[in-house]
Amino acid sequence: MAVACFNPMLSPLVPAPPGRRRRAAFLRLRAAFLGPLACGAVGGSGRWRVAAAADPQAVQEQPARTEVSGVTGAAGPSEASSKLVLVVGGTGGVGQLVVASLLNRKIKSKLLLRDPEKAESLFGKQDESVLQVYKGDTRNPNDLDPQMFEGVTHVICCTGTTAFPSKRWDGDNTPERVDWDGIRNLVSALPQTIKRLVFVSSIGVTKYNEIPWSIMNLFGVLKYKKMAEDFVCNSGIPFTIIRPGRLTDGPYTSYDLNTLLKATAGERRAVVIGKGDKLVGEVSRLVVAEACIQALDIESTEGQIYEINSVKGEGPGTDSEKWKELFSSVQST
Repeated sequence: MAVACFNPMLSPLVPAPPGRRRRAAFLRLRAAFLGPLACGAVGGSGRWRVAAAADPQAVQEQPARTEVSGVTGAAGPSEASSKLVLVVGGTGGVGQLVVASLLNRKIKSKLLLRDPEKAESLFGKQDESVLQVYKGDTRNPNDLDPQMFEGVTHVICCTGTTAFPSKRWDGDNTPERVDWDGIRNLVSALPQTIKRLVFVSSIGVTKYNEIPWSIMNLFGVLKYKKMAEDFVCNSGIPFTIIRPGRLTDGPYTSYDLNTLLKATAGERRAVVIGKGDKLVGEVSRLVVAEACIQALDIESTEGQIYEINSVKGEGPGTDSEKWKELFSSVQST
């Protein structure tokens, strides 16, 4: 991202609205509307369980280690050789986990970053045959040199900023510039040969005029994300849109690759998928990152928009068949 991907609804990275009265009102409304849906504390280790919003019954459990390192079902070299993934926002909360998992799977990747030096501090020195880093800012269309897209087969975009004014807005890093201008510029620059664009958005984007979402949208973050979604949908590029709930676990923005590869989703490994922007809750950044990577190759996710949460319990880990079953379970809802 250059900045962390986030869910503007409940993210701990998002500052409260300016003014004590507005903040108090915001907290009351958040508690009233979302408090009963909040899940338990994060902790522990084990497996993931698959669950779907359309069908609360768990799918058959599959043992899978939750660590990004040495996960069950990681892609082998032969599979990875046919894919070149561009990650935009690869040093943010979700993006860094996406990159770490791609490296662990030996999937060749490119990163588009405002500050390329962050890549080496997070992921170490990587051979260019494995990871290439390009300096660029999606807010500036002139930065999007066609050379950086050469050979790219898939794209994962997880850029974002805070919903309310904060230090992270410095340098014109507002929702309009990041979530709208940036996505529009990026998608416009992508070649039509891209096999799949996975775009990380947010729950609540279709309800930004409704309480409590309208409070989070005071500065337009949900509106601009929805505009970006529409632009992606009309781009002609095969896409999958992932709308996370409130993000938990991390961000691990000061960690190195070895630490990222040991990150776990604690007890929140059960994955809940929904459609129609009806899902409300929380989700582990690790689950979001895995969903993005899985969606690259699952045909049934093309042209689809999903909301995603995670709750206590077991989950699909990196088992592609379990993720296929999970995504397919809400296709008709």
